[in-house]
Amino acid sequence: MFGLEQFTFADLWSPLILVAAVLIIILYLGLTGPFRSRFERSEPVGAWKKFMFIIGIVLLYLVQGGPINVMSHMMFTFHMVMMSVSYIIVPPLLMLGMPSWLWRYLLDRPVMRKLKWAMHPILTALLFNVLFSFYHVPAVHDYVMLNYGVHIIYYIALFITSVMMWWPIVTPVPEWVILTDVKKMGYIFLNGMLITPACALIIFADTPLYSTYTDPDTWAQAMGYCVAGDPKALLAAFGGPQFFNWFDGAEDQQLGGILMKMVQELMYGAILAYVFSQWFRREGKDDDDVVESTLEGHFNQA
Repeated sequence: MFGLEQFTFADLWSPLILVAAVLIIILYLGLTGPFRSRFERSEPVGAWKKFMFIIGIVLLYLVQGGPINVMSHMMFTFHMVMMSVSYIIVPPLLMLGMPSWLWRYLLDRPVMRKLKWAMHPILTALLFNVLFSFYHVPAVHDYVMLNYGVHIIYYIALFITSVMMWWPIVTPVPEWVILTDVKKMGYIFLNGMLITPACALIIFADTPLYSTYTDPDTWAQAMGYCVAGDPKALLAAFGGPQFFNWFDGAEDQQLGGILMKMVQELMYGAILAYVFSQWFRREGKDDDDVVESTLEGHFNQA
């Protein structure tokens, strides 16, 4: 499938990244298990939280170090799978999977306290969405894909800003909560609006925008950073990205944009529904408390 049998195990599964992912999971299980007592006000971590963190790391590994990473250099659709999983799905899983007492330990560092201003909702929304949109300007995208150092730095920046973007919505530490439930709903809507122009540019373009997925020489050079081997040998063996692609360049590009927008809408919609239900339940409880106290006052007067 996709010609992946032409690549080695190391190409497809990135052993170094796999080892790093395993070590992170072991560290997490150690900190939330046998070594939990070393942290102030620590509490047992439930199985659901552990599952969210572990599945977040596994997903991040699969798209950044597993076969999807290789496939993202062959089809723009899989590039968007990688982007949506890495920056829309994984961050809230990791954030919610870490217990609040571990977050408090990390956030209590002097340098982190000084950076609290950077978590302002408007700033976090703009940082991620501007970086994401700028990355998908054709000239920028091709440049990043062809310069390995820039590629790594940009992806790290995208991940950090995606965590910052999610922070006001799924703040795991009560004392760091910035927005009320109603404002969270507005913030989610704002993020959905900010990412729309980039997705629209990709979806409605009727010609391929990115040389990485259409020009054989550019593709071979980008693939050279992803798998072992001489780019010229890759070009001679496969001829270009068309060898792996089910669609023509424009169709692949449009499908990728639609997929990214759908994942974003589904995730934001699910979070929006959850925030709304929490707000509705809290408002209902407050109304019940008011009625109860009013009735109690009447009975006392009687």
